[in-house]
Amino acid sequence: MKVDGATVLVTGASSGIGAALAPLLAERGATVGLVARREDRLAEVLERCRRHAPDSRMWVADLDDPAAAEQVATDAWDGFGGLDVLVNNAAIPKRRRAQDLTMAEVEHVLRVNLLSPVRMTLALLARMVDRDRGCIVNVSSLGGRLGIVHEAAYCASKFALSGWSESLALDLWDTGVDVRLIIPGPIDTEIWDQPDNDDPLYHGDLEPPESVAEGIVAAIEGDSFEHYLPDLKAIAAFKTTDIDLFLEGAAAMMRPPDQPEGGGR
Repeated sequence: MKVDGATVLVTGASSGIGAALAPLLAERGATVGLVARREDRLAEVLERCRRHAPDSRMWVADLDDPAAAEQVATDAWDGFGGLDVLVNNAAIPKRRRAQDLTMAEVEHVLRVNLLSPVRMTLALLARMVDRDRGCIVNVSSLGGRLGIVHEAAYCASKFALSGWSESLALDLWDTGVDVRLIIPGPIDTEIWDQPDNDDPLYHGDLEPPESVAEGIVAAIEGDSFEHYLPDLKAIAAFKTTDIDLFLEGAAAMMRPPDQPEGGGR
């Protein structure tokens, strides 16, 4: 898949990775469809895209409603006369101890981070397969490969998106439709300061969203399924060698200095 000349639909395009990716795609010659719920900020990103791709368009939608997400996907396909790439990038955090989570919170995270990407993919999949061309890009997280303290709901959604992507790639193996799984690490976006979330425990370096956007473009045009951005694959690989040691280390790193060790497993 070449970005130049492609038509690409990007969710979560009003900020963060999506807001960096959409104009970059336009600069590289793509016509871009933008999806997000904040109309004013989405319009600003659209203006940047139209400097390079004047036929780019936007759809205002809240992906907490998977049916609305599906409708946007089909509307974008019809509006553009087809789509070459779907980038499922929209996501919300949920930093809260599992003991304090409600089912309503968990279901909200799953709708936005998993069910809407799945609904949008299924809405377009048969059309892409019939045309024998297309690319589905799912933006998961390092939290889709590693459990993170106080992020059980978020990690559940991202683990599921990773598993969905792997099986989807197998089912589409002999078709002209490709699947790309993006595994961002800690990225400098608004995900760290969202309301109704506990304060983040991570205070390390943050990767700029522009570098992740560059990596997504490279993934679309490349051959590999999985892309760690930045390359933190070694951390995920270490977990698979000794899960108990990983859990003990992760718990120790995140424990405040004045908090004694708990009951462990």
